[in-house]
Amino acid sequence: MMEQQKVILSEQLQQALAEAIAECKADRLFVLTDQTTRQLCWPVVQNFECLHGAEHIVIGTGDEHKTLESVGHVWSELQRMGATRHSLLLNLGGGMVTDLGGFAASTFKRGLHLINIPTTLLSMVDASVGGKTGFNFGGLKNEIGVFRNASSVILDTVFLKTMDSENILSGYAEMLKHGLINTEAMLTELLSFDVEQPDLQVLKRMVAESVQVKQRIVLEDPTEQGIRKALNLGHTMGHAFESLALQRKPVLHGYAVAWGLVCELYLSVAKTSFPTDRMRQVVRFIYDHYGRMPITCDDYPTLLELMTHDKKNTAGRINFTLLGGVGDIRINQTATKAEIEEALDFYREGC
Repeated sequence: MMEQQKVILSEQLQQALAEAIAECKADRLFVLTDQTTRQLCWPVVQNFECLHGAEHIVIGTGDEHKTLESVGHVWSELQRMGATRHSLLLNLGGGMVTDLGGFAASTFKRGLHLINIPTTLLSMVDASVGGKTGFNFGGLKNEIGVFRNASSVILDTVFLKTMDSENILSGYAEMLKHGLINTEAMLTELLSFDVEQPDLQVLKRMVAESVQVKQRIVLEDPTEQGIRKALNLGHTMGHAFESLALQRKPVLHGYAVAWGLVCELYLSVAKTSFPTDRMRQVVRFIYDHYGRMPITCDDYPTLLELMTHDKKNTAGRINFTLLGGVGDIRINQTATKAEIEEALDFYREGC
């Protein structure tokens, strides 16, 4: 069993963090950032009394640094600075930092205390909640990892002020997914919200609702044996897009998920009777805000090969989560090579 994860929607970040650190009763405190969050986000918290004396570990920014080499660097720094199994690692950063830092903390000395402070919209609504940790390996996304909840996840939208539009959109794609697997009302609000010029107070409420969707599903199925697969909507094809992009020009995770949603909603229309008009509304929103990764038919064999490595697959069949309607979740769906290629044709050719 994973330890219970406490998700704190913070109004007073300093107080929330001090209480979370005190609960761990750690002998030493280490803070992991990447180069970007060290520059933009550490200044938000650096004068907090509860962080006095913390040791710093910094890794490179971006998914290209979500590697075994970076994990090894974190381990080496923890070892060099005398971390024990009673120490605490505080991950201050986006999904790459919380995923990789969570794995490093889970494995060093067989497990340190762990707190996540997600600083991007993506990590707030997705990566920092749910206990998945890991890193990329062999050209594949999150190929190595473990399930391990942080003892506390502290969400504070003050960090969204440090984010550019592209990173806001990246996180928003996961919120769209949560709307699709939840209710018509939630999806309608997401599609009508001005994500390019967001009202941060409204967005804060929407983030809380999005996190609640994920928490409810994770609590029911912590290790992805059943309904947690709902959270993979858009990800079978999305991870293939993302892995292909790693070979060319890396893209933000949420952009790849958005493109994956286009393909998997098309499959949902074709295979599980998802309403065509609703699919077109979502697809139009995605094209308007995320554009499209340029692919050709020549890329189809590579994308199909990448999909065969997806961790959800069983008995050699590519596994999808599809929808019969908004909130009508159909896990463990399969599609033929021809059906997948048809979805990719739709993605390339338009709504």
